[in-house]
Amino acid sequence: EFARRRGAGGLAWAVVEDSGALRSPLARHMSDAEIDGLLRATAARPGDVLFLGAGPPVPTRELLGEVRVALARDRGLVQAHGTPRAWSFAWVTGWPLFEWDDAGERWDAVNHPFTAPREADVDTFDVDPGAAVARAYDLVLNGVELGGGSIRLHSPDVQLRALAVLGVGEQEARERFGFLLRALSHGAPPHGGIAFGLDRLVMLLAGAGSIRDTIAFPKTQSGADPLTGAPAPADPAQLAEVGLRPLAPRPVD
Repeated sequence: EFARRRGAGGLAWAVVEDSGALRSPLARHMSDAEIDGLLRATAARPGDVLFLGAGPPVPTRELLGEVRVALARDRGLVQAHGTPRAWSFAWVTGWPLFEWDDAGERWDAVNHPFTAPREADVDTFDVDPGAAVARAYDLVLNGVELGGGSIRLHSPDVQLRALAVLGVGEQEARERFGFLLRALSHGAPPHGGIAFGLDRLVMLLAGAGSIRDTIAFPKTQSGADPLTGAPAPADPAQLAEVGLRPLAPRPVD
């Protein structure tokens, strides 16, 4: 039911019996070799339960990630909020460099188009974009992302190749990012960084249940600002100063 509420058709399951056999509605459709492969891939032991999803990789992984967190909270393995019993830090690395957009039929940058691939993928990332790994990293505390960053591309030639994977040709790249390519051509060294969300850290320290409890001027879920009343209508004269004019709302079908 949890999976269905999030738009999935359902959630497959399998139980590893004491004998090592797999009990599941899927088992009758699987060969012995496939069952053995599943058990090896998951390192499942007798008494373990497996939950499996099928579908496009990105939404299926996101769904299974939500299921994992929901199960952990249901079993009391993690705290939803309140003063934590322990502080558990983790670095998340090995992010993909690109992901395929089925709707647009193109590759998109997972982080941003200026992220460097790991050294082992520098020569091949534009040949096999789906296998390329980014030099990107996130710092997580108790399941909350505190900050993230990456090592940037510093070679103009490699930067052009990365943009080409995203469908940006050299001429367009020089028109849109000429300032960056010229800067890199002057010998910019390898560089990178990380940005932290201090409001998220304060949320954890305070035991709050929402980041909106620790942001000075939080927005509502619709993006409105209760303090300033934004977004608010703009005066036509103000719009005219920047070359804009309001359009009548289009009817919704």
